[in-house]
Amino acid sequence: MFKHEKILFHPVGVEKPNPMYAAMLQEQLGGGNGELKAAMQYMCQSFRVKDPEIKDLFLDIAAEELSHLEMISQTINMLNGHDLNVENATVGQIQAHVQTGLNPGLVNASGYSWTADYVTVTGDLCADLLSNIASEQRAKCVYEYLYRQIEDKKVRETIDFLLNREEAHNAMFREAFNKVQQSGSNRDFGTTKAAKMYFSLSEPSGDNVFKDSNFSAPQFK
Repeated sequence: MFKHEKILFHPVGVEKPNPMYAAMLQEQLGGGNGELKAAMQYMCQSFRVKDPEIKDLFLDIAAEELSHLEMISQTINMLNGHDLNVENATVGQIQAHVQTGLNPGLVNASGYSWTADYVTVTGDLCADLLSNIASEQRAKCVYEYLYRQIEDKKVRETIDFLLNREEAHNAMFREAFNKVQQSGSNRDFGTTKAAKMYFSLSEPSGDNVFKDSNFSAPQFK
């Protein structure tokens, strides 16, 4: 059950309209690493979770992601301004001018529609948690790219807040994974010697083709 509270999760604002940046910010509304994808993924994953604490975690974060979607939408709306103007219908903005009337749409920065194919649900808690950890990390990357390309202090404040929330979600999912990492696919598979081998397939490969379960992880520079 959901209810709408007439207050944003965190206040948003812009110093001035910036239609081109509004088109870029659409990535976090309708993109493959955006807020709608995260909300739908965590909610759909929760339906099969048996651990009540982790189930609540998934649903709580999903609900928060919906609030982030609202923040992003409101920011896009302010960046677009409130008047249709052909002079602002630059590359990336044409669709907003002729299809949605500048209303934020469920499309990414390139104008492609949001799709449920973005959502990953396996029914295996370990796999889903690892997917969520990666999703939060990718979302952080997109927000970091967006942050670097805007000087608007109010928009930066919003992005900074969302970046920190993505980090918080990442930490929560990691803690949940540590709790269940010996279950599901992690328990059923990966128990033979083959699961602990490292095959050195780079040329020259060194003295050994592979190392056994006591191998040390390769050192990368």
